[in-house]
Amino acid sequence: MSNTPQKKAATPEVFLDLKVTKPPKNSVGFGALRSAVGMVSKYMKPIDALKISTKMNQKGGFDCPGCAWPDPDDDRSILGEYCENGMKAIAEEAQKNIIGADFFAKHSVNELAELSDFEIGKSGRLAEPMFLPEGATHYQPISWEDAFNKVGVHLNGLNSPDEAVFYTSGRTTNEAAFLYQLFVREYGTANLPDCSNMCHEASGKALSETLGIGKGSVTLDDLYKAEVVMVVGQNPGTNHPRMLVALEKCKKNGGKIIAINPLEEVGFMKFTNPQNPLKMLTGGTELTDVFVPVTINGDVAFFKAILLRLLEKEEQEGHVFDKQFIEDHTSGYDAFVKDLKAFNFNECLRLSGVSIETFDKVFDLILNNNKIIICWAMGLTQHENAVDNIRELVNLLLLKGSIGKEGAGTCPVRGHSNVQGDRTVGIWEAAPQAFLDKIENKYGFKPTTKHGYSVIEAIEGMYKKEAKVFFGLGGNFISAVPDTNYSAQALANCNLTVHVSTKLNRSHLVTGKEALILPCLGRSEKDYQKTGVQVQSVENSMGIVSSTKGVLEPCSDSLISEVAVVCGIANATLKDRSKINWLEYKDDYSLVRDDIEEVVDGFGDYNTKLKQPSGFYLPNGARIREFKTKTGKANFTTNKLPDWKLKDDELIMMTIRSHDQFNTTIYGLDDRYRGIFNERRIIMMNREDMKERGLEEQQVVRLKSEYNGVVREANKFKVIGYDIPKNCCATYFPETNVLVPLDSYAHTAKTPASKSIRITVDKV
Repeated sequence: MSNTPQKKAATPEVFLDLKVTKPPKNSVGFGALRSAVGMVSKYMKPIDALKISTKMNQKGGFDCPGCAWPDPDDDRSILGEYCENGMKAIAEEAQKNIIGADFFAKHSVNELAELSDFEIGKSGRLAEPMFLPEGATHYQPISWEDAFNKVGVHLNGLNSPDEAVFYTSGRTTNEAAFLYQLFVREYGTANLPDCSNMCHEASGKALSETLGIGKGSVTLDDLYKAEVVMVVGQNPGTNHPRMLVALEKCKKNGGKIIAINPLEEVGFMKFTNPQNPLKMLTGGTELTDVFVPVTINGDVAFFKAILLRLLEKEEQEGHVFDKQFIEDHTSGYDAFVKDLKAFNFNECLRLSGVSIETFDKVFDLILNNNKIIICWAMGLTQHENAVDNIRELVNLLLLKGSIGKEGAGTCPVRGHSNVQGDRTVGIWEAAPQAFLDKIENKYGFKPTTKHGYSVIEAIEGMYKKEAKVFFGLGGNFISAVPDTNYSAQALANCNLTVHVSTKLNRSHLVTGKEALILPCLGRSEKDYQKTGVQVQSVENSMGIVSSTKGVLEPCSDSLISEVAVVCGIANATLKDRSKINWLEYKDDYSLVRDDIEEVVDGFGDYNTKLKQPSGFYLPNGARIREFKTKTGKANFTTNKLPDWKLKDDELIMMTIRSHDQFNTTIYGLDDRYRGIFNERRIIMMNREDMKERGLEEQQVVRLKSEYNGVVREANKFKVIGYDIPKNCCATYFPETNVLVPLDSYAHTAKTPASKSIRITVDKV
């Protein structure tokens, strides 16, 4: 097989039949129903679709494999606790097409790589383990025992355990994730990069420093009771549509909503709840009271402008800040005020790109309310100054006393369904010493205290051939990471690449010398073990741990669970030298939870609590004003403005999802809420920027980025005029991940700066 990783990793440079319309003014409603029903009826068996619709996100059912938005604690809708994109996620996972040995015998790796990501994903569910020998062109079947032994031989043949990389996706359950990190630590390394490195790592760093916990502080009930909810750098209508229900309840209770984002996404403007027949008939709910079209990465500047005006009001009139809260619960106030006064209001507002008229509307709402929640996602976290972005939001909440009380607090909206839970149970390349000590006390081996690879460090290690085995527990690594060509070569340098997956994705086609695909059960499928059908658990983005139990029969008799995969590989690799009886866990997952209870704080009486219909909340100090920071209080911080300027011909580009997409999974080819259909190779540009460059609608262009002297190119994109701030543009990922530098990332967090890439646009 020719070693052409760049060709295999990049999405095909092929245009389809682009159609552009005006973006709609309303979200969800009948359009969402039609889309969901159409997707389910096309890709699923009708009986499976019926079973799923009554059990997804319901008490005693299974957790949606899509986003991490929480379910209500109390009664849940009999019409279904799911959304359009949740049903698309299930139609993808539980699709009726099954692929195994015959499929791979027919299609070579390079032939499959010529397909689009949409076509690859819709090839079908993986039905049996597959192996690609060195020099082969086609995957071939392999037994589970031989697959486990092959992984073990490779791992045991390394000069050091640190030559292996163990990646984790956010779809992995608590039980599988805990066993996975336990195996990796007993094997002898802390190389545990995971998808949180690429999304909310900056949130965790900023919140841990300022509030003592790297998670949000609010509950769903707080959202209902907030006076003001700020939705920043986030597109809930596509990425977590059930959040719109919570925003609608907030509005019904008199709350106000401020949306701060470069694009005016229809999802946070108006929402028609499909579970409310009256709303369906009368046209829905206006959600956003003030839309703030901030320039890309202008968020710190905008929030500094708010802080400056608040400080001015406080010094003139008083009673603007919650002085009692500041005195009792915070540290660093004086240094914060001194630093803030060094900035100029007019300059901050100019850098934000926001008009004074829009600013005044936002300021009045912040000034006159104290129950404030700030929600955010990757529009804030994927910048070099991402940690500063989050710390500045916290500064505002601290001034208003909007932490640790009803209807107020922080709300980082996580992406994948258990990305937060994975970190909680130990998937962390830099785990705290207290956690490692508990591992040693429980199991009798001493975990390494050396920090392992994050995602970016793992790619660099593989590229330099310092890491030689890559193991991915879920996810689509090559389509998620930055600098596609560099990252593809990194994987190609490995002796072995292994992926545990439910369906085919592009990462299976970007291989080391040898490669394994290990198919696993989906979230919606029953997990049969010796002690019966197993229950597993997940943690949502508000810190609630709940059970998940599949309802469908496995699509293939050759599938095993992620827990069984981890136990099998651990047993084959560690053999007699292990202090742990790995195969015992596979038979009964309650034994895993017994261990988690001993090792991880907050999981006391785990198996009993998990039987509670709504699950249980993990401890959260920020929620009750117990700030476990170095000072013992919530910390104000001083933050700089972003230090970069565009050249005359440059634009600032952010990568985004389409509406038919969740993370790297492409459900379809339409971006209905932006009026873009049947094409993904597009760039949304301000029309004035188009005019200055002599570009017309749907003109074909080449995109270039330059960073630290390295030029990267992405060919064959079509220009679409869009309402986006001047000098800004937007493209879909993974198509433009090739432009994202590996060495451009958030300080202290190493989250790739995928939302602030300087590019030029050239006619083809």
